[in-house]
Amino acid sequence: MNQVKTLALLSLLSGLLVGIGWMLGGSSGALIGLAIAAFTNLMSWYSSDKIALAAYQAQPITEAEAPGLYAMVRRLCERADLPMPRIFVIPSPGANAFATGRDPEHAAIAVTQGIVQMLTEPELEAVIAHELSHVRNRDTLTQAVAATVAGAISWLAQMMQYSLMFGGMGSRDEREGGDNPLGLLFTVLLAPLAASVIQMAISRTREFEADAGSARMTGNPRALVSALQKLEASARQMPLRANPAFEPLLIMNAIPQQFLSSLFSTHPTTEARIENLLRVERELLAAGDSATLKSSGF
Repeated sequence: MNQVKTLALLSLLSGLLVGIGWMLGGSSGALIGLAIAAFTNLMSWYSSDKIALAAYQAQPITEAEAPGLYAMVRRLCERADLPMPRIFVIPSPGANAFATGRDPEHAAIAVTQGIVQMLTEPELEAVIAHELSHVRNRDTLTQAVAATVAGAISWLAQMMQYSLMFGGMGSRDEREGGDNPLGLLFTVLLAPLAASVIQMAISRTREFEADAGSARMTGNPRALVSALQKLEASARQMPLRANPAFEPLLIMNAIPQQFLSSLFSTHPTTEARIENLLRVERELLAAGDSATLKSSGF
């Protein structure tokens, strides 16, 4: 099902890229948009993890440099029956994390220096379990592909701004759509919102499912509750800056949600996520799994 969703998302985004190209330069622009769509889709399928990691300047870290972090990830991978992912550290005091990769065999997990320093060991374990749940559910491909293509659309938005200023692309005979200033203006206004539209295309239920997966993997739903509360506070003080198209990958929105921005967010509110985690905790208790639930001090 995730593969079907990924293909549908790619088709929608490809059509948007072609449409933007036509608005920018008529038939020649549409061909350029088609070429960009084909190249971006192919590149994002195989290299979206590298692009996402580069967007946040994530650096690989060895087991000798972070033995505790490696031991934690390895322990969780054994519980989830997943191969060991590559581990990266983002040189930022902001607290955040994300997973990427087209499948579990090519997965990578990135954590910021801030999150490692801020969270307790159970909280950090819960966050990593959340990211491993994304890997297990194969959400990472859809998220990374969407972010990569959204980056291309954002780039085209800038090109369209230049087109409005300098008269479009190609000759007059070729610019069937490009001679329509209202069409160009509409596209310029629409294109910057493409990242938000793509975020909406990635269901918010993925975050709920990853939170629930973390609770079941660690047996400690309250640890993720505490971690989310700390991460939200950190995001308000030190948001993790990068291309907004890559924000759906993060465990917490890089920019605090405002009224309008929250309407287009892929992430549910922290309050809703906590409520979901407490519901999972009740389900585990009702199912007789209380022995697996660790004391969290709440």
